[in-house]
Amino acid sequence: MKRIYIYSFIRMTTLFIKSLLTPGRLRRRQRRVNSLYQREDLYPSLAKRGKGRFSDLCKFNFGTLNYKHYLKKRAVKPSLSFLLLFFCFAFFFFLLSACTHQEDRIYQKSKILMDTLVAITVVSASESKAEKSIDDAFAAIEKLEKLLNFYSAESEISLINRNAGLSGVKVSSDVLRLVDKALYVSEKTKGSFDITIGPLTSMYDFHKHIRPDDGKIREKLSLINYRDLLTDNAKSTVYLKRKGMLIDPGGITKGYAADRAVETLKKQGIHAGIVAIAGDIKAFGLKPDGKPWKIGIRNPDAKGDKDDVMATVELTDMAISTSGDYERYFISNGKKIHHLLDPKTGYPAGGCRSVTVMAKEGVFTDAFATGIFILGPEKGMTVFKEMGFSGIVIDSYGTTHITPDLRGKIEFQKNPS
Repeated sequence: MKRIYIYSFIRMTTLFIKSLLTPGRLRRRQRRVNSLYQREDLYPSLAKRGKGRFSDLCKFNFGTLNYKHYLKKRAVKPSLSFLLLFFCFAFFFFLLSACTHQEDRIYQKSKILMDTLVAITVVSASESKAEKSIDDAFAAIEKLEKLLNFYSAESEISLINRNAGLSGVKVSSDVLRLVDKALYVSEKTKGSFDITIGPLTSMYDFHKHIRPDDGKIREKLSLINYRDLLTDNAKSTVYLKRKGMLIDPGGITKGYAADRAVETLKKQGIHAGIVAIAGDIKAFGLKPDGKPWKIGIRNPDAKGDKDDVMATVELTDMAISTSGDYERYFISNGKKIHHLLDPKTGYPAGGCRSVTVMAKEGVFTDAFATGIFILGPEKGMTVFKEMGFSGIVIDSYGTTHITPDLRGKIEFQKNPS
């Protein structure tokens, strides 16, 4: 059927062009006739040698008297033909467009990366394009995982850690950029987010429910100080000043990876989608129905699937991250030991239940969600104001604190306290 429409389109276009050229062809033929008239008047013998050449040219009665009359008749027809062919052309072009146009659809794939579930959703008119784009985004995340893995001996992070107190290490642009952004967040949160928290996190084991004793915690605290982490952008090097210091980028890696995955999707021509790496989500563009993406914010007091979502918010070209004490924890001596550790005390922070941050870059929503959680609700809301970010803080008493710009834009499943 598609071939028939294409053939018809080409045929009608050809006829249309011919109709426009016809008067010009008639005039050129008349000039040739007049020329032969003149030549045969001047050279009678030429007509004899021509053996009917002039007559052949006049087969269609394009004589001097008949030509003008014929041209007058033809002068009326092109305008009618033009209108008829124009509408035929428009009609067949419409059919061809309707036949070949493909509507945008939503495609999604999931994969375990960075020790968590990664889900990528894209909007595309082509399934093959969507598949390839998603696979490329997964590959970008996988590459970052190899560079930034705190627990892998082959990562660039481990190489930096092994050379602590010895020398700077030349690193890739991704690692250098991530470390610089981590230092920026450390400054803005007054050290509540600190990428040099490695000596402390390495002693906790949330899979085996291991909590270090107080003496070991105090011993390691002196090794945690982001000001002793130096970067040299000209040389692309990262240097830990003191032996025993360790970088653990776990509080910023997922947000950064979401940013890079979205960049990869856009380079492949994808205009809308979502990259979700656990609680770190980056949304861009609009859904096929022209609406923003609706993102759910988890309820820290959820008892099951029915009350798992506390609120929803519509986002486009924004990132959102949530840090909560429900993500990784175990109970020891009746106390919840969660993974959001305060770099200044060495123990889990206790002022908040969850913090959600919304901003343009996932690298900042991820890191600031951790930093604000550790700062606590009062100081945390001050950081929201200073940075111009949107967000929600649920404190340890269950009270919900919302930045002013979100009021009326966020839909709670139940009224906040």
